[in-house]
Amino acid sequence: MNASDPRRAQLAVRLAASAANDPGEGAARPVSRAGMTAAIPGQAAAGTTATPLPAECDTLARLFAWRASLTPEQEAYREFDQASRRWIGIAWREAGMRMRQFEGALAALDIGRGERVALLLPNSVDTVCIDQAALARACVCVPLHALDNPQSIAFILADSGATLLVAASDQQWRAIAAAQVPLPALRWVVVLRRESPLVAAGPGPTPMSVDEWLAAAAPARTPDNVPAPAQAGDLAAIVYTSGTTGRPKGVMLTHANVIANVRSTLQRVAPRDGDLFLSFLPLSHTFERTVGYYLPIAAGCCVAFARSVADLAQDLRSVRPTILVSVPRIYERVQAQIATKLATTPVRRALFGCAARAGWRRFRRARGLASPAPLRDALRAPFDALAWPLLDRLAGAPLRAQFGGRLRIAVSGGAPLSQAIAQAFIGLGIPIVQGYGMTETSPVVAANAPDDNDPATVGRVLEGVEVRIGENRELLVRGESVMRGYWKREGDTAAAFIDGWLRTGDQAAIENGRLRILGRLKEILVTSTGEKVAPADVELAIAADPLFEQVFVLGEGRPFIACIVALNAARWAALATALALDPAAPGSLAMPAVLDAAMERIRRQTREFPTPGQPRRVILSLEPWTVENSLMTPTLKLKRTNLAARFAAQIDALYAR
Repeated sequence: MNASDPRRAQLAVRLAASAANDPGEGAARPVSRAGMTAAIPGQAAAGTTATPLPAECDTLARLFAWRASLTPEQEAYREFDQASRRWIGIAWREAGMRMRQFEGALAALDIGRGERVALLLPNSVDTVCIDQAALARACVCVPLHALDNPQSIAFILADSGATLLVAASDQQWRAIAAAQVPLPALRWVVVLRRESPLVAAGPGPTPMSVDEWLAAAAPARTPDNVPAPAQAGDLAAIVYTSGTTGRPKGVMLTHANVIANVRSTLQRVAPRDGDLFLSFLPLSHTFERTVGYYLPIAAGCCVAFARSVADLAQDLRSVRPTILVSVPRIYERVQAQIATKLATTPVRRALFGCAARAGWRRFRRARGLASPAPLRDALRAPFDALAWPLLDRLAGAPLRAQFGGRLRIAVSGGAPLSQAIAQAFIGLGIPIVQGYGMTETSPVVAANAPDDNDPATVGRVLEGVEVRIGENRELLVRGESVMRGYWKREGDTAAAFIDGWLRTGDQAAIENGRLRILGRLKEILVTSTGEKVAPADVELAIAADPLFEQVFVLGEGRPFIACIVALNAARWAALATALALDPAAPGSLAMPAVLDAAMERIRRQTREFPTPGQPRRVILSLEPWTVENSLMTPTLKLKRTNLAARFAAQIDALYAR
């Protein structure tokens, strides 16, 4: 959103009271809560219990309309305006007005009930408003991953039969068109940012700019072009899975699915009216879509859209969120940065470790969690109580300041979080709560709560969701939030269920009312000696060493477990120098001294695993694994089949030895 655009000026509410309060760039200095309250009358103070969601909010369109009418002057969204270099807020009333503009633009194209609208957009106010406009016209949204490759996006457009694509730029559309995938259903392409003259880019429609699209909007809606509103059982979205082992499948989620999950999550996470979210995970991810987008609407919270992942550290300090929805990778990066800073200062490193351990013991006692050494823990209690104020001031407070200093809830989901990182961060006052879910369950199945948190588990099952343990310890789920099925894939839909229960593909256990995920059923490695190993756990442990950026454990049908790691470039250079080697020299990664050094670190990270689960050989790489080179999914999961194929020759040579 560009607040300097006259067309948007009426929608922008400045958060800074004056230049005197914030003389520099918005990112350089946090916007004060006082300034925000003054700018937007009716802003609720954090701490007020959120208004319960009424029964009539049975669709996402009705949810948005209810919120806009309930708190019209309260701040809804905030984003950084590049023209003024300030954070700009927008109230619910203005968000509703903007949504209706896009609803009129959809009506002008005669796009309505049941038609698929594909969104290839970064997180922003416009993304929310276009999504809501489509929902208001009973359309089905198809969120696309901006990081996905053009061929995959073209496949999804074709498979979903999308009528309209709204993309961030014309360059994105050019890349998609270049894939030469027939798109017979696609009639319209709209781009928010023009990087070159808008001309035909091959097969498919000629794109139009967002200004042209809005200008073509019907001056007034008539009964003829207003479709009947969506009902609870209608499709709200088709969300395509990442496709770790093949073509992505379209998960069909109804309004009832998502609303049920929002209601249940609202009770568990308990956001407050006036909480401030910072949104940076892509809205194409169901986790962010439900917890970071629809949930704040239900709770009456403001969502600030981060500029980019590269700017996330600065945005955290500027926005100072009270709730952060994240994946483990962010916490892992912060931990790696801390480790780098402390590497050359043994005293500070020891102090940080002491503070993290003491804080974790205090948390464990306060929550009544079992201690692995109760007697020793009891003897340490007096020291922890006496030393904590100093330890917290020297280690805890600086870490919390990196997250803005006001975090009340830090949600971690989408992948397992290392227990070492979870315990250290929780001990130092970053209130991480983990959960579990999948796209097919809208997505949350279970979650810890801020006042009922055991990071060794993914928490308690949400109200309205049922789970049971099936054959081979597979977790089975059923409930209102479980998908209708896979789009145009009856066979896959049938295979996903057993006796009405969704098969998650994850192994789990239920312990004291909490859910513990044991590993991915299909990713359990069975060696030729019959040993079974969960690779994800081993990968997490190895990746805790900052030398190793990414880890892939393998060994199916082989005599032992091995791994491939992508190294951190800076740390590899330091290691090579220490070994008197040229880090840029061809073949240096395969030198015996380097492999021995890497294996020593891997053994140290996996020493607590059973011997069969400890890798005995390693392949080193400096090439990052990314979505672009097809080694990661858009949701940053390993494409194990592709990795095995990429390193096939080295793997064969490793086991041949």
